[in-house]
Amino acid sequence: MAEPIIVTLDGPAGVGKTTLAKRVAQELGVAYLDTGGMFRATAHALGQDGLQLSNEELANELEKLRFSLQGSGADTVLLCNNRPVGDEVRTEAVSMLASTMATKPIVREFQKQAQQALGADTSLVAEGRDMGTVIFPQAPHKFFLDARPEERAQRRLRQYQAMGKDADLAELTQSIRARDEQDRNRTVAPLKPADDAHIIDTSELDKEQVFQEIIGSIQGNVNG
Repeated sequence: MAEPIIVTLDGPAGVGKTTLAKRVAQELGVAYLDTGGMFRATAHALGQDGLQLSNEELANELEKLRFSLQGSGADTVLLCNNRPVGDEVRTEAVSMLASTMATKPIVREFQKQAQQALGADTSLVAEGRDMGTVIFPQAPHKFFLDARPEERAQRRLRQYQAMGKDADLAELTQSIRARDEQDRNRTVAPLKPADDAHIIDTSELDKEQVFQEIIGSIQGNVNG
């Protein structure tokens, strides 16, 4: 059996990783791993009370969570305890709670082991914040996407509007800046590109341009 191929897409909140990762996975015919969804599902399951638990109590709660994948490409489904992870975890409140929980070493270690287990025998495109630096450091194809906070807030606003949800642009911008500050400066696995990552500033690029750059790079590495 050939060794699984891993593609990592890292970057800050609202940069468009999810849409691109799904499309790249679809193009390659492999699974899509939404690691942010795993963190948000964990935060949603534990709630605010999870922040008050001791390490032992937290470990016991985390042991109750089991992640798995079904399907491939854009049709990949992330499941937590055999239940699909849905839009209930995609709110700003859950995202901020997930970011706070991600500062806890015990939570990050649990997620790391769960994510590595999923990629141990399955080719996939993994998107998150430390895929290329911590989770899959040996991945042959690493990308780091970035964009100005104001541009990312506009994209997030359009995403919420498409879901039929109300949102305030100023509040989204402030939330993204706060998330950046927390993610980039945390002691454990701070948000940063891997030394060998292909960095793409998407501020002035549309999704098609970014997609083509990613696919071109992957094909160049394979053919090279």
